[in-house]
Amino acid sequence: MGADGGTSHAFSSGGAHRLYRHGHTPVHALPPHTKLAAVLAFVLVVVSTPREAMWAFAVYAGLLAGVAYAARVPAGFLLKRLLIEVPFVAFAVLLPFVAEGERVDVLGLSLSVNGLWGAWNVLAKGTLGVAASVLLAATTELRALLLGLQRLKLPPLLVQIASFMVRYGDVITDEMRRMRIARESRGFEARGVRHWGVLAKSAGALFIRSYERGERVHLAMLSRGYAGSMPVIDEVTASRAQWSYALALPCAALVVCLLGWTL
Repeated sequence: MGADGGTSHAFSSGGAHRLYRHGHTPVHALPPHTKLAAVLAFVLVVVSTPREAMWAFAVYAGLLAGVAYAARVPAGFLLKRLLIEVPFVAFAVLLPFVAEGERVDVLGLSLSVNGLWGAWNVLAKGTLGVAASVLLAATTELRALLLGLQRLKLPPLLVQIASFMVRYGDVITDEMRRMRIARESRGFEARGVRHWGVLAKSAGALFIRSYERGERVHLAMLSRGYAGSMPVIDEVTASRAQWSYALALPCAALVVCLLGWTL
């Protein structure tokens, strides 16, 4: 039960994740490797856009809004997931205060011109990149993303590491939840520094259990013929029409980028 249960759980889970939003839209139906390529190309185009072309970033945001509308991803869902970039926003806010060069007064504050442009550059390009990634995750199941990476000829070892890390993470999460319930059932509640010792012991026990579970899973895989590579069960293909549909976003962005450099 130990090895087989751990193996089945680790490989049966991972089909859906918290960022994924189930749907039957044309964006959801696209093969995963086409969406991965489209998002990568879109991000590269956004990064290559001159920061002075502020209108171009507004157009990029409009393009992403069109994708979100086609995928039926609500604005609230997207904005909530964008909170992950808060640390970068904090860094960008500090740039006008710490950067050197020409200064300008804004609301009584002396700010660096280069810092203001740098903050705008980080916020605009970072937000667009994160939004594109969120839309990719919201319209593509986790297992499909791994198949897409495999289809794009990412080194097989990296794909396996990512697959095991993501899927086995569910096992670790469940173990943490059971340990937390066991502590709470005994009346334990961490309220201060005095309880850090108990939490440290729990972390140590979790590490040992995870290591032992990993060994059992590996032995179970070897007993089933694992020899360093995972068999390709689903062959993901894409038609020319699907590639054209997926690459419409980066191609439109490329036109905007070229206009931003010439206008």
